[in-house]
Amino acid sequence: MVASTPDMSPQALAALLYFYAESGVGELCEDAAIDRFDQSAKILQSRNQSRPQPGAGAPAAAGQNPARNAPPATRPGLKAAPPPVAPAPQASQLTIPGAAAFEDARALAASANSIAELREALNGFTGCNLRHSAKTMVFADGNPEADVMFIGEAPGREEDLQGTPFVGRAGQLLDRMLGAIGLSRETAYITNMIPWRPPGNRTPAPHEIELCRPFIERHVTLAAPKIVVMLGNVASKSLLGTDKGILSLRGTWMEYTAGEMLIPALPTMHPAYLLRNPAQKRLVWADLLSLQERMEQLNSG
Repeated sequence: MVASTPDMSPQALAALLYFYAESGVGELCEDAAIDRFDQSAKILQSRNQSRPQPGAGAPAAAGQNPARNAPPATRPGLKAAPPPVAPAPQASQLTIPGAAAFEDARALAASANSIAELREALNGFTGCNLRHSAKTMVFADGNPEADVMFIGEAPGREEDLQGTPFVGRAGQLLDRMLGAIGLSRETAYITNMIPWRPPGNRTPAPHEIELCRPFIERHVTLAAPKIVVMLGNVASKSLLGTDKGILSLRGTWMEYTAGEMLIPALPTMHPAYLLRNPAQKRLVWADLLSLQERMEQLNSG
């Protein structure tokens, strides 16, 4: 038995609505579920009843078997054919833009000579399908002159609503991670590979990552941090040009090329992954300690 909303406590109802929102549900179309199979059966039954039967009202001719002449659905011993079921709608396909959209992205990103100009260029870019389903563009937060730049994947629901990266549960965990090594949003710079929320928080498609790549690459060049930290698979694999997963990459210092600069880069796990896999926090703590040590070395040198 499914509990109706009047039978639910306010806490249970709030949890259910939060689950719907996190799953990408934006609108409820009906108050109750509709049995489409029952509807189809009733429509078919109504059509059969209104359809005139051959020879109705006239006696059967000699030698004729009324049961044999009856429609198949009404012959004795035979079951009526099941109502036709409408084919399931096919999943919507992502529209991959043409080459002009990728060229436009590269040209717009290259034309920006400051972070403010880059933000305006990105805000005017219409080639990515994600911007049409997202509520806001989520650009960056923190101190753009900070020594350390953190790059995540894409905004979630809370980020899409507020227009600021890492403000949901994963962002709250990131704030605690920063605080554990003496950093904050005043002393770090935070952004994402993708500035628009993918529907339902799905993983960005490869063409969406490629469309946004020129902007994040230009972003790193303009911010010129001393260290770049890639959070999760999307940022690490895309910016470092590797097929290795984050569990293989994490904790290993690498170099990221930004224009003519070689910047020390540290891949580590995304805070959202840690919320689903708390046992991995010990590995990320080791990465954070390594980051703290590298920061101390840079400041002492």
